[in-house]
Parts: sequence; structure tokens; C-alpha cells
Amino acid sequence: MAFLLIAALLGASSLRALYTLESLTTQSRQSAAKALELSAAAQSLTERSVSMERASRQAIVLEDRVLRDRFITAARDAAAVLERLARQGVPDELITQWKTRVEAITTLLTGPIASAVEREQQVAREFREMDVVSTAIAQQVQQTIEAQNRGLLDTLESSRASLARQVISAVVLAIALALAFGIWLTRPLRQLEKAIIGLGENRLDESIAIQGPADLQLVGQRLDWLRLRLVELDADKARFLRHISHELKTPLASLREGVSLLEDGVAGELSDNQREVARILRHNTGVLQGQIEDLLQFNAAAFEARQLHREKTDLVQLVEAQVEAQRLQWRARELRVSVEGEAVQMEVDAEKIGTAIANLISNAIRFSPVGGLLRIRLRKLPESVCIDIQDEGPGIAEADRKRVFEPFFRGERQPLDAIRGSGIGLSIVHEYISAHGGRVNLIPDSPGAHFRIELPHAFRH
Repeated sequence: MAFLLIAALLGASSLRALYTLESLTTQSRQSAAKALELSAAAQSLTERSVSMERASRQAIVLEDRVLRDRFITAARDAAAVLERLARQGVPDELITQWKTRVEAITTLLTGPIASAVEREQQVAREFREMDVVSTAIAQQVQQTIEAQNRGLLDTLESSRASLARQVISAVVLAIALALAFGIWLTRPLRQLEKAIIGLGENRLDESIAIQGPADLQLVGQRLDWLRLRLVELDADKARFLRHISHELKTPLASLREGVSLLEDGVAGELSDNQREVARILRHNTGVLQGQIEDLLQFNAAAFEARQLHREKTDLVQLVEAQVEAQRLQWRARELRVSVEGEAVQMEVDAEKIGTAIANLISNAIRFSPVGGLLRIRLRKLPESVCIDIQDEGPGIAEADRKRVFEPFFRGERQPLDAIRGSGIGLSIVHEYISAHGGRVNLIPDSPGAHFRIELPHAFRH
């Protein structure tokens, strides 16, 4: 409707311009026809005057009635021409003078033969006077035509100025309407963008209501329906995790207890072979329990990643706090830790970003050689804030680079003097950073492992 209104405004201006052009064309055509009519009438009057003079003088000299009738006919035609000229604006004074001369000449056409020469001379004088009047009429006709042309030009200029004002007004009004409708539509679109970002960040406790046109309000209602569905799915997932935790851990604990009772000889003394089997069972049930706990821990982390509690946080202070929290670990390996970067305030979930940084620092400490350097650098880029964590360990094998963030994946390069990891630390890092709209990458630019966290400025305040 907004576009149609603007189009109607510009269309009305265009139709007005077309109507004005058509009106001017009609006036020009009528003016040209009137000018031709006036010129033809003036020329016809001159021709009639010549014909009348010839017929009258011959009629006086020859006393010919036919020539006299010819003069009278020409005079009647001239009178009709004069009537047309009078309607076209020729002054009545000139018309009267011309008719007076015709009447005088008509009177001189009859008389005694002896006065023929004198009457013929008087007729000649009258026609000379008539020529003066005819010339004045011709000049008046020319002035009338020029006045019409000037009037047409004035009308054209006035119409052009009026049309220019209308077009400028229409364009200005169309721009104003476009800006007004743009502002009117931008607000709900920004609300939609904010609502979609909120869904992406899993802020599901905020209801979605879009103010604006009906169709955008309908989109807002659909987004709010989607928000409610996501709330239900998260609740279902939480219930599933609680249920599976109980269903798996309870029978597993019973199994481990039964194996312990067997090893303790409660059901009777075991032979060496039976004791070996019981030991294998105890070890495998322990491994299975650890894997189940790791699975539950990863699922819980993936679920909690979408429950962000943002607050303004100084990232440099957050990094330094995580380094300080693991001081015993990196000092035990005699590592040198370097933290570089300027203070950056961002709206983040400090606990989850801190956990992600802590996991990367823990991995770097675990894989670093004794006495090595652990370098942490924070930088502000045009579109993001980067946190680089780089160690001097063996790095990630080429074959493992694409799978390093997969849950429960363990690379082939494992430290000999450390407990084998669960393989979910980097997966949790990936989940927490992705929940903030950022990304974490493995940078293959050094012998050691180099991880880079990128948090977009869209979430910086």
C-alpha cells in the first residue's frame, strides 16, 4: 500500500502534466487556426477592395448595370468579411469607417452622364481613403495575432512554472512518504532482527511481540510460537537427560557393587582365574561409568550453552583470572605464561566464556613441554574480538585437524606423562563460543597448537 500510494502520487503528477500538455496543444492549435482565419480575412478584404474599385470605376464610366451589381456583390462579401473581423476583435471604428466609404462609393455609382468623370475621380479618392482603412485593419489583425501569440507564450510559461512546482512538490512529498514509510517499516524489522538474534542466543524467556503492519505482526506471532516450541524442546531434553542419567547410572552402580562383592569373596572364595575376570569386569565397568558421565557432562554443557546470562565483562581480566586459577598446574611444569592485549568490554556469559578459555589453557598446559611458553593474546579487529591461545607442544596431527572439535575424539598425539583425556573439552569450547555467535578455530601456523576464539562485535557494548 505504501508503494501504491507513492506511485499514485507520482502518477497523478504525470497525468496532470499530460493534461496540461494536451491543453496547451489545443490552445496552440486554436490560436494558429484563428491567426490563419484573421490573415485570410484581411487578405480577402484587400482582394474585395481591389475588385470593388475596378467594378465601380468601370460602372461609372460605362454606365453598366452589371458592373454595378458586381460592385454591390463584392461589397456584400466584404461586409461579411468585416463581420468576421469584428468578431475577432477588430475595432468597430475601423469597420464603420470602411462601411462609410462603401456607402459613399455606392452613392457615387448613380448620376448624370455629364458628371461621370467627376464621380469617377471622387470614387478614386474614396478608395484611397479605403486603402488607408484597410491598411489599418490589416495592422490591427497583425497586432491581434501577435497578442494571441504573446498570450499563448504567457500561458505556456505559466503552465510550465505551475507544472514544475507540482512535479517538485510531488517528488518532495513522495520522498517524505518514502522516508516515513521506511521509518515505519524499519522499526518492526529491527524488532524482528532482535527477536531472531534472541532465538539464536537461546533467550527463550523473552516473549516476542512485533508492532507494525499486520503481516509483520503475524511473523512476530509465528516467531513467538517457535520460541514456545523451543522452550518445550529444551524442557523435554532436560527431562530426557535426567531420566537417562538415572536409568544408566543406577544399574551400572549395582553392577560395580556386585563385582566388588565378588572380589571381596562374599559369594565364596575366587580362584585366580575368577579373580582376574572380576578385575577385568571392575575395570570395564569403571570405564563405562566414566564414558556415561562424560556423555552426560557434554549433553549438559550443550544444553547450558543456550542458557546465556550476559553481563558486561572485561575479557582481559577474565583471561587473567583463568590463568591465575591454573597457576599450580603451569608452575608445576615450569611454564612461562604471557597475557597480552588491551581491555575490551563485551556483553557475554562470563562463566561460559571463562570455562571455554580455561579448557583451552588446560589443554595447552597438558601438552606443553616443561619450561615452555604459553602465549595468550587478545586483539580487537574491525568485526570481532580475537583471543589466541598458543603453546609449544607437539601440536595437532594433520589427520586430526578436521575432527578436533568432535565430541569424545582423542588425537593421536597424547602426552606420555598425563592422564588420557575424555575428548569433550574442545567440544564444550565449541558449544559455548557458538552459543555467543562466535567461532573457535585451530590455526595451523606453528609447531604447537594455536587456537583462536572470535567473538563478533555485534554483541559488544
